[in-house]
Amino acid sequence: MPTPHRERRIAESFGVDAARYDRSRPRYPDALIERIVSRSPGRSVLDVGIGTGILARQLRAAGCEVLGVEPDPRMAAYARGEGFEVDEGRFEDWSPGGRVFDAVVAGQTWHWVDPSAGAVATASVLRPGGRVALLWNAAEPVGAVGAGFADVFERLMPGSPLAGVRGVSAAVGYGALLDRADEGLRASGGFGAVERWSDEWSRVYTRDEWLDQLPTQGLFTRMPAGQLAEVLGAIGAVVDAVGGSFRMHFTTLTTTAVRRFQV
Repeated sequence: MPTPHRERRIAESFGVDAARYDRSRPRYPDALIERIVSRSPGRSVLDVGIGTGILARQLRAAGCEVLGVEPDPRMAAYARGEGFEVDEGRFEDWSPGGRVFDAVVAGQTWHWVDPSAGAVATASVLRPGGRVALLWNAAEPVGAVGAGFADVFERLMPGSPLAGVRGVSAAVGYGALLDRADEGLRASGGFGAVERWSDEWSRVYTRDEWLDQLPTQGLFTRMPAGQLAEVLGAIGAVVDAVGGSFRMHFTTLTTTAVRRFQV
């Protein structure tokens, strides 16, 4: 099973350019946000790995009051600038100070949390009947651009997780992360049956938009500048070759469960 939560240098590297991260990272489907809110007992939410507040802003717009926990002080500072209260530190080590919540969420961050310790911590801060919802955006380029991206990664990043996955859907690739999350929730004994939700959507990226987003991904945040420039140049050439823009298909995968009333 994957253990990205052990890679602390990557997990705490996303604040290297928090503004870029905030403007370029994808949001989450409005229908999913409404589903989480409507199936939680109230509007008090803890956002694990709040980052710059992307998911938190969507929840706030839906009427929620959101507190964040964030290990990267640069990301925490950005989220505070967006009007959120943020406690700094790893969720596994965080002290809630007696606070309890109607929902605990994590958008594209739970794989950086120890799934066993994180599940126990979540159960301890959720009121009975409260909901945990762990979200991931699995992105897959549509059409010939996908093969072109694969060629670049195999040539310039051999041995990386982006190389050698030709023909494997992004949603399937994320499956191991959800399996690990599910395992932790079940083992904690604090939750009812674990559910999986899947929301499909897409958006068109221009060349510049995609090259703005790519460096915010974990495999690139600590890449040497020269190597990153080479990869971005090659990816840009692929997008140019298909007309300067392409459609990205997203599957937003959610693993979710409700806090038991009795444990």
